[in-house]
Amino acid sequence: MTEENSNAQFVVCINNSETEASLKFGKIYQVIPDANAEIEGLIRIIDESGEDYGFAASRFYPVQLPAQLERMLSISR
Repeated sequence: MTEENSNAQFVVCINNSETEASLKFGKIYQVIPDANAEIEGLIRIIDESGEDYGFAASRFYPVQLPAQLERMLSISR
């Protein structure tokens, strides 16, 4: 596991209005670190198309997962 994955952050989608094809309400997504996106108020995730995009941070709620589950869900880089 890389250092980046050991600090994984996860969010749950709480608003997918007008983005139903890209985001699933209630789904947990892993945040892809992106300082530029954060400055703009965005969170970068891999959406339902399989591509990474920035979405408004207000569409998500941060969640703390148990360490073992976080390791299992973390994207390998």
